[in-house]
Amino acid sequence: MTVLEGFLQGILQGLTEFLPVSSSGHLSLFQHFFGLDGESAVTMTIVLHLGTLVAVFIAFWSKIKDLIFEAFKLLRDIFTGRFKWKEMNPERRMIMMMIVSILPLFGFYIFKDFFEKLGSDSDILVEGFAFLYTSALLFLSTRVGGEKGAHSFAKKTAGETTVPAALTIGVFQGIALVPGISRSGSTISAALFTGMKRADAVEYSFILGIPVILAGAAVQLGDASAGELAANILPLAVGFIVSAISGYFAIRLIKMLVVNDKFRIFAWYTLVLGIAVIGLGLYENISGVRIMIG
Repeated sequence: MTVLEGFLQGILQGLTEFLPVSSSGHLSLFQHFFGLDGESAVTMTIVLHLGTLVAVFIAFWSKIKDLIFEAFKLLRDIFTGRFKWKEMNPERRMIMMMIVSILPLFGFYIFKDFFEKLGSDSDILVEGFAFLYTSALLFLSTRVGGEKGAHSFAKKTAGETTVPAALTIGVFQGIALVPGISRSGSTISAALFTGMKRADAVEYSFILGIPVILAGAAVQLGDASAGELAANILPLAVGFIVSAISGYFAIRLIKMLVVNDKFRIFAWYTLVLGIAVIGLGLYENISGVRIMIG
């Protein structure tokens, strides 16, 4: 893997992690067409996700700081017997509901190896159909979600999330483990479906991704070989830094677009991309010739 490939993947990850177009799907396509399959591709994907976490902390630090302080107070109240479910403030409720949203992932974790294989194999048909799923989800969210949706019922803040809503968001997040299905698009759409306001849906989605990505990276990095990391240390470092920088600007962009009801742009993009990827995938499968760049 070269430094240029690390740089390009960093930009790609930083932009697509937060735009609802699936970073895993785009990285899978990049790695497919540049012949970067296998362990090195998985390792780079992990490092790039960690880079985008830096962007989340910078963009939402004020809210994250409040949640961290509240988490310590929550633990204190639990151990001293003063915790009461019906008397939670918005920050405490948001913490509890994010925990609920994470629970469905334990069920999806059983299929971890299967999802990883989908992103690192030589067939891109799955990614193509997954992009179409993302497109349909985004189109639906523009119709029924948010304050400006055609059939809108949005009125909840992130601190008013209910258990059923949190579970719904969690299930959609689990499905997004498939390369080509956007995690941010899925969780933001699910939040909108449950009646959450647009700005709060973005905030909940991105902060929810912090423990999920950290846990996934910890597990996968434990499986990565030291030799693989050492051999690609410079491309990995470049990818990490670039993904953090580009991710920060992508967050600012998506916050503006979602609040102004511009999800439809990404719905059309993933629709066209999905059709194109399916076409290329069918060509490769029928012809037996893999399309390569470089």
